[in-house]
Order: sequence, then C-alpha cells, then structure tokens
Amino acid sequence: MGRQWEPSTRAAVQSGCVVSACRAGRPEAGSWSCSGVIVSRSPGLVLCHGGIFTPFLRAGSGSLTEAGVAFLPGDSCRDDLRLHVQWGPPASSASGHAEPERPGVCTPRCAGPEPPTRAAGRPRPRPPPRPAELLLLLSCPAFRAHFARLFGAEAAEQWHFANSAPHDELSEEEEEDQLRALGWFALLRVPPGGETPPELERAPAAAVAVAPLGTVPKGAPLLACGSPFGAFCPDIFLNTLSRGVLSNVAGPLLLTDARCLPGTEGGGVFAARPAGALVALVAAPLCWKAREWVGLTLLCAAAPLLRAARAAAHRLRCPEASALAALLPPEAGSPRGSPLPDLGPPWAAAAVLVECGTVWGSGVAVAPRLVLTCRHVAPREASKVLVHSATPKSVAVWGHVVFATQEVCPYDIAVVSLEEDLDGVPTPVPAEHFHEGIVASNTRDNNTGAAYPHLNFSVPITVLQPALQRYSQTGDLSGLRELDRAADPVRVVWRLQRPLPDVPRSKL
Repeated sequence: MGRQWEPSTRAAVQSGCVVSACRAGRPEAGSWSCSGVIVSRSPGLVLCHGGIFTPFLRAGSGSLTEAGVAFLPGDSCRDDLRLHVQWGPPASSASGHAEPERPGVCTPRCAGPEPPTRAAGRPRPRPPPRPAELLLLLSCPAFRAHFARLFGAEAAEQWHFANSAPHDELSEEEEEDQLRALGWFALLRVPPGGETPPELERAPAAAVAVAPLGTVPKGAPLLACGSPFGAFCPDIFLNTLSRGVLSNVAGPLLLTDARCLPGTEGGGVFAARPAGALVALVAAPLCWKAREWVGLTLLCAAAPLLRAARAAAHRLRCPEASALAALLPPEAGSPRGSPLPDLGPPWAAAAVLVECGTVWGSGVAVAPRLVLTCRHVAPREASKVLVHSATPKSVAVWGHVVFATQEVCPYDIAVVSLEEDLDGVPTPVPAEHFHEGIVASNTRDNNTGAAYPHLNFSVPITVLQPALQRYSQTGDLSGLRELDRAADPVRVVWRLQRPLPDVPRSKL
C-alpha cells in the first residue's frame, strides 16, 4: 500500500480483532459476531459494536432508545451471555519489526484448532479465542442526535441500515433491533491468561492513538480494518483492509467510501496522517436508499466515543471500572485554538444535490445560474428541479431542465437553469485539456446483463465546454443538441462493444 500507509497498516492489524457472542450451553441458539478494536493491551480492553448484544438485553432492544439513556452496565445483559475475542499476533520480520500477518487460503483452522508447531519462516499460529466480559454498553449522544436529524422522520422510510440487503428475509423485529443498536458500542475486558506473544509484552499499554475530532479533513485518505462476516473463517477474513477517503462529516457522524461488508461493524478506521491514528469505528457497513445500495459506510468518530466511555465508566461507581477507564487511549494532541469550519476542497464546494420529483443525484455548478447533472437524474426537458448547495449551508434554489440528451445518446447529460444565483458557491474553472482516468461506479453490459462494479465512463468537460459557453452567453442550445449526434466510435465504446474493424478496400 506504499510507505505512507505502513504505520497505519501496522496499527490497524495489531489492534484489530473479532468479538463473538453466544448463549451458554445452547449452541443451537446460534452466535453473533462483529469486529472490534483493542484499545489497551495490558489489561486487555476492546471496543466493539453493540448490535450483537441486542438478543441478550434483559429489557429488550427498546432499552437502547429510552430517553436520556447513554449507557447500560454490563449486567443489563442476561447471565447466559458468553463472549470471546480473537486476534492475530503480528509476524516478525528479519529486522525484528512487526509486520501484518499474511492471510493464506482457508484451512481446517476454521473448523478446529491449529497445530501447535509452525514451519520456519511461516506466520505464528493464531491464538485461540479468549473469553471476555462486558463492562458496559455505550453510545455517543452527538452521533445519535445527528443521525436522527439526517435520517429520521419521513426520510427513515427511504433509508435502510440493517447489516443485510433489503430483500433478505429479516423479521420486522430483527430489523428494528438492528436500527435501535445503530450508534451503540461495547467496552469489553479480556482477563489475563494464556500465552502472550513477546511483541505484546513489550508493547505499550495503549494499543492505538486517537485522532481528535475535526483534525482529519474531508477528502483525507482512510484505512478501514474489519473482518467481513465476523467470526466466520478468520483465517481468510480476519483484519481485512480497505482504503477510501473521508467523504463527509456531520459532527461525530462520518462517511467514507472505503468498502466494508457485514461483520465489519465495530472495526477501526485509521488515518494516514496523523500516522496510524484511530479516526472512527464502523457504525453501519451497508446503507441503502429506496432499495439502492449507496456505497458509503457510516462511521462514529472515535474521540467522542471514548470520551463517552470514560464518562460512563465513572458513573458506574465501580472502582475497577474507573481504573480501567483511565487506561483508555487519550487523544493524540489537541487542535490548536478554535477549529476552523471545514469547507472541504474547492471542487467539493461546487457540488450540489439535484432533486427531480422522486429522483435525486449530484450535479456541479458551472455558472451562478447553471448546473450540470446527469440525464437519468433529470431526464425530461422543462421539468422543475430543486438544487441544494452545501455552501452556504442549506440553500435550495428552484430551476428547470433546459436540455437533456436522448436516452440512446452515450452522453448522460442534463443542463439545469436556475431561477436565482447560487450565492457563495464557487464555480470551477474548466480544464482546457482532457486527461484519461476511470470513475468508480457501476457499468452494465446490455448484452449479457452483467454489472461491473467500480467501473464507469466519465464525460470530459472539454467535450461540453464550448456548448455550455454558447448557451450561457446566447441561450443557444444548438451546441448541446449536437451531443445527441455522437460519432459511432463513442457509441461503440459506451456500449462495451469491440471497435468496428476498418472496411477492407477493394484492389479493383
């Protein structure tokens, strides 16, 4: 992943773990698992997602949403709860430094214990799962408040945050339990015992450094570390890494495009700078809107969550809990002075949200009263649309579609004229030269019906700029109409077809 990621990769893998929960003496009742972060090694303290504890709550999942409830003590769960934590020890390189373990193919380790010996040069066998105890369940009140404001009320019917697809057969009660547990986490203690690897004996008590809230800007690269499918086959899935960026921020509620799967909830998300700092924990790895996968992962910032953990531990009035809370990792420094408002990079400020009826999508402001979006967002000319901008905050302006390419046209383009200026929204300077790259999205092969994730085509602004400039200056749409008469090579490539062969010339 490059040298800049070495500290973050090492911190992520060394602190990553899997937490599993089951009922004592009832294997037929099934098990629940999620990812976690080791926040202290001596004694062992683990922070994980709280969703796996809903089946064990004495008062049911409704206790998570009672007014004023920010934490629950460990005895709020039934006595038959049994917890185990599993992690992978770091492998030692020739230089003596710890390296991430290299996962191999799935072996019988998934079904039974691993042999105690290992061949020279191979990674150290992973220790068996260790029993753990629940200290407390906690939530970040600010996270829950922002989530309710952004996704509550009428919008809740369009959004789906359960850790499974909308069409999966989940009972209404199970889905309600998952939604109530969103934003809840758990602090666990792993009692001493078993063989401790030498690397962990020499390591400091704090397993991670924590990035203060607001110090990692939008657009910054992130590294997510979680175990897809939880405790299922840790030989291959434990501490899987995925890179992305910090897509957006609303208080302690963060978004990233790092690809996470069910079972990674509770996993740690780390920054490249500060090197190896824990930024957040995965709150919801999968999100849908109107049964369409959004492709973003919901995170809860680590700094306010750990502050909430310290406050909750002190309120338990248990000397042991207070002593353990003092061992939680502190924030790595503090912001100098008052935090500045995060306006994001200049290209992000020009991005707007376009609503056309029940359809919504993104657009970009190319002039004070002109927005460029996709035809599939605003497909009909003269349609009324509502454009929202983030700068200044919560501005909404009405407009109408003045041009939309035909459905058979390879250029998926629509132009919106606004009734008012988008004051305060900077307009980007179009590039004069086109450079090739690929936009991460989905492409569908119309012949086979197959979808290709993370592959799409982008329309160079150099193709659109002359026509947009003519319309902006004269109101003439003829340049935009030319887009519907795209040349055959463009149509062939857009349809994922082979280029047409040159017609052989006759020798006669």
